[in-house]
Amino acid sequence: MKLIKSFPRAAVLGAALMAAGFLTGAATAQDAVSESHLAAAKKVAAATKVLEPFDDILPILAEQTRTAFIQSDPARAEEIIEVTQDVALKLAPKRVDLNNLVYKAWAESFTEEELNQLAEFYNTDLGQKLTKSIPVITQYSVGAAREWQDKLSTEMVTMVQEELAKRNEAQ
Repeated sequence: MKLIKSFPRAAVLGAALMAAGFLTGAATAQDAVSESHLAAAKKVAAATKVLEPFDDILPILAEQTRTAFIQSDPARAEEIIEVTQDVALKLAPKRVDLNNLVYKAWAESFTEEELNQLAEFYNTDLGQKLTKSIPVITQYSVGAAREWQDKLSTEMVTMVQEELAKRNEAQ
């Protein structure tokens, strides 16, 4: 599933935006963003493919909705499939709203000049390699962190048990 495989890149963006204060509601010095600033943000978003993880949101929602309605009224399955597809198509243009929020997040996190520099970098071979590598590296890093945490947890429990046993014997 593309959404799941691409999720780490979205998580990294979300974390970066939170750190920048965008998602936490922090006020920025630039309440109004110029068109050229947004255009620079769009270039970065396109170069980093940061919007790709969101491509499956509507199809997944449509599938979940279709499944829920069919489970509650299986006799109307064909009608439900048709209506759900029609509604999904009507909602598809709303994707622009999400894109604009992402562009605004970039624009509020970086100056226009910085965005132009980022877009230039991400359009280089190295930038494209970085864009492709981040999800793989992030997925590996999360797995490594979980494995390390599990090992450390086991070691901690063992050490605490041993220390408690020593103290119990000393009494």
